[in-house]
Amino acid sequence: MLTIYSVPVATYCAKLRIMMRHKSIEWEELPPPGGYGSAEYKAIVPSGNLPAMIHDGFMLSDSEAIAEYLNEAFVETPMLPDTVQLRAKAREKGRFHDTRLEPAVRALYPQVAFETRETGIVTAGGAAISKHLEALALLLSDPVLAQDQLWLCDCGFAVTFAWIKAFERSIGLPVVWPDAVVAYDQRLQNFAPVTDELTAYTPAMDAYLEKAKAPQ
Repeated sequence: MLTIYSVPVATYCAKLRIMMRHKSIEWEELPPPGGYGSAEYKAIVPSGNLPAMIHDGFMLSDSEAIAEYLNEAFVETPMLPDTVQLRAKAREKGRFHDTRLEPAVRALYPQVAFETRETGIVTAGGAAISKHLEALALLLSDPVLAQDQLWLCDCGFAVTFAWIKAFERSIGLPVVWPDAVVAYDQRLQNFAPVTDELTAYTPAMDAYLEKAKAPQ
């Protein structure tokens, strides 16, 4: 039995679900007992992180650690390359998402609420995200990983791109999308696990963004 602790709007939970969909892994999904950060949940997952996993009694947290574990535990449809150098390049790309692009997007969550939004912070956030997208375009200019396959390092980008586009619409986030990144986003949409997850995930995203609307 594979159990995943998650909440509907969590980006890294959606990232993990894309991976599990692609590998046709069956899982049970539960909210953290007592709520996120609760003592009850930390009694099960000491870090309190989401997502977290229990697989046949084995507990693990952190989306990237879980993804790599599941990639080895469920060998069908491998999502890391078969050479040490290509695996390193895949991890380099994934770390870029987790340590640079996604944190810049997450920093804007406090700006979603219309009543407390600060235009200057949104503008600065757009500049920071645009800078990271420009760096990503440079990474994409040397496509050492096969582009007809969905890799672990792709899953987070699919979700984060969706948030950037949602912030453009809902809070007026000014972002410059390099052509290479637009093409990469479009290529990710060709994978059914990506589109299936984003279809299921969008209602939670839309509910979160309700507070971005001006009062009527």
